[in-house]
Formats: sequence, C-alpha cells, structure tokens
Amino acid sequence: MMGDKFLGFRRENGSAGVRNLIAIIPSVFCAAKVAQRIAQNVPGSVHFSHPVGCSQVGDDLDITAKTLIGVGRNPNFAGVVVVGLGCERFTPLELAQGIAPTGKMLETVVIQDVGDSIGAAEVGTRYARQMQQIASEQKREEMDVGELMIGLNCGGSDTTSGLVANPALGLASDKLVAQGGSSILTELTELIGTEHILARRAINGQVAQDILRVIHNMEERLKRQTQTSRNEKRKNLISTGNYDGGLSSVVEKSLGGMKKSGNAQFVEVFAYGDAPTQRGLLLLDGPGHDGEVTTGQVAAGAQIVCFPTGRGTPSGFPGVPVIKITGNPRTYERMKENIDINAGTVITGEKSLQQVGEEIYQEILKVASGKLSKAEVLGHDEQFCITRMP
Repeated sequence: MMGDKFLGFRRENGSAGVRNLIAIIPSVFCAAKVAQRIAQNVPGSVHFSHPVGCSQVGDDLDITAKTLIGVGRNPNFAGVVVVGLGCERFTPLELAQGIAPTGKMLETVVIQDVGDSIGAAEVGTRYARQMQQIASEQKREEMDVGELMIGLNCGGSDTTSGLVANPALGLASDKLVAQGGSSILTELTELIGTEHILARRAINGQVAQDILRVIHNMEERLKRQTQTSRNEKRKNLISTGNYDGGLSSVVEKSLGGMKKSGNAQFVEVFAYGDAPTQRGLLLLDGPGHDGEVTTGQVAAGAQIVCFPTGRGTPSGFPGVPVIKITGNPRTYERMKENIDINAGTVITGEKSLQQVGEEIYQEILKVASGKLSKAEVLGHDEQFCITRMP
C-alpha cells in the first residue's frame, strides 16, 4: 500500500526538511547577541540564544555540546553559521565539526579573531546572506511521510488534555508510525506512575527495562530536588493552572499525558542530546519543562512538534513549526490566534475522536508541506532551552 506524501526539502545527507532556513547558532552565551544581530539582518534565518557553553564541566557541558550540534544538524536548516567568542570551553570549532558531516552549508565566525562584535556581525551576515540566496533556489519535492519525525509535547494541561487532545494526537501519531515515521514522547516527570503501562508496549524486554529505568531515575531525581525544600508548594509536580483546570495529581496528569503516544510499540529509549537509531515510537529521557522537551526533540531530528494545551500557550520554537492543539473549546475561542486545532469539538459533540485525530494528522502533512503554524506566523520562539544536569 502506498503511503502518504508531503512536500519537503532534500538535504545533502538524504534527510528531509520541512523548512529551508539558515540557523545562526552561538557556541556560548557571550556570542548570543551577535548571532541575534546576524539573524535580524537576514530574512529566512533564525538564531538560538542560550545562557550556556562555558563554565560547565562533565556531563552538563556534554549535554550542551550534543544538543547544540543536534540542533545544527536538524534537516529544517539548509545552512548554519556558527558564532563563537573564542575562549569558551565548548569551542566553535567543535560545534562546526559536529554539524559538518551533514554536508549542509556551514561557516564559522569567531568574535575575538575578527576583532569586535560589529565586525563579527558583518562577517556572519555576509555568510548567512550567501547561504540564504542559495537556499532560495531549492524547490520542495514529494517525500514519503515515513521520513517525518514529530515531537510530542504538552503544556498548560487541564482535564480536556487527557480526555480529548492527547488521545487525538495519539491517533495521529499511530498513523504516522504505521507508515514508517517517528514520534518522540518525553516529559518523564509527567509520566511517573504510568511506567508499567508504557513498558507493556515495549517492542522487547530491553526496551521495557529501559522505560522502567529512566522513569524510576527521574522520580528519584525529583525526590532529591524536593526533600530539603521548606516551601511545600515547591514540591508540587503539577502547576496551579493544572489544579484550576481540574487535574488532581501528577498520576492523573501522567495517565492523560501518556495518551499522546497512542498505542504503538516503543522501539527505543535514548538520551537527551542524542539522536535515535531506530524509526518508530521513541522515548526521550528528559524532564517536563516545555522548552527543554522541544529542544531535545529538535536536537534528535524532529522537524515538527505537536503540542496539546488545555489552558493555552502561545510559545513556539525557532525554525521548527509547533502545532498547537486544545481539547478545551473555551480556550480555543479565547486563543484562536495561537491554537491550530480545536479538539474541543469532540466535547461539544461536533466531531468524533477519530475525526479529530485525522484532522491533526492532515495538519501535520500540511505544515510539513509549507503551511505556517500559528506560532510561526506570530514569531514565537521561546521554547529553545537546553536542559542542565543537576
């Protein structure tokens, strides 16, 4: 049976991009403003400002390095301009060398070598303009849906998230995975209490053990972080907005959150900053912070992120479309300019869960083929945030 198609950009290493942008990536926080200025000078480019890259050691620095390299390798970017300061621990050369095997356009600017930030911005702007001119000639071509990888994320959850939005996304995810595509579930802090259910869906015993191990480790990490807190409110794993939206506990939230992954079998568990080695339903070992989740998924290769939100949130990611879905019809009416899919039509009786799942799936194909998500239209890019080791 022939699979579904989308229109994407073929990269030098054979991967498929759904956007054709130039990424301006600083290797260290000291170079972030120069990277931002370069992006402002060149339409069709995005910058990745962050507060890390130096004064880190061990695994903490390694996660930063792997994540920045992974973002640069993402197929949504036709080219990358690396911007470094020149004395940082994670050097611009290491960042560039990590991206280079993709074969995409790549240049490096080091502020201290050029002489000052004004000169570095000018050099970087020339590089980015040249790349963008070349990228502008590339045409979209038909590709199999099996080449897509989507991130499954959620934020501002309420009761309708677990009842409607997450299960509908799960149906869309199942359809994608059945055709050879990939979906990434993460937010382990919000899967606690469901690990035994998820493990039963593992493709083999090793993956089942991995699922149990990473969720157990995350629970132990949370215990360490909260055991000395004097403020009881700081120990809550769900927000005040979750409570107000009708969620009573983290287990209730987890039972709804896991529904984003549908019913497919998990084929691999992989670490934050890494890329998976298998295609299919994947579990990324990472925390529940929206930005850290999306960043880890993009670094793993996700070209699109699907994001249910019951309470509503406008946030997006630079260069990677984020499709917003709500199961709450009131939230959709309030935030129409931010929400792409109104899954609340199931609650109002206008559509079935299966119909909304198909609506989400078709939206994924449209966005993959060039339709802008609402977060893109409004310029939201808040979700770039690299996780830190405690």
